[in-house]
Amino acid sequence: MTTLTNLPSILVPLVGLVFPAFSIASLFLHVQKNKIF
Repeated sequence: MTTLTNLPSILVPLVGLVFPAFSIASLFLHVQKNKIF
């Protein structure tokens, strides 16, 4: 039960780091594919 209570404290920073990085990476790949700049 201790791991279940500690799970949000691990998940919140993980999602907070992974989700912006994934969105930036997908945006960068989208720009590279379309050659906008």
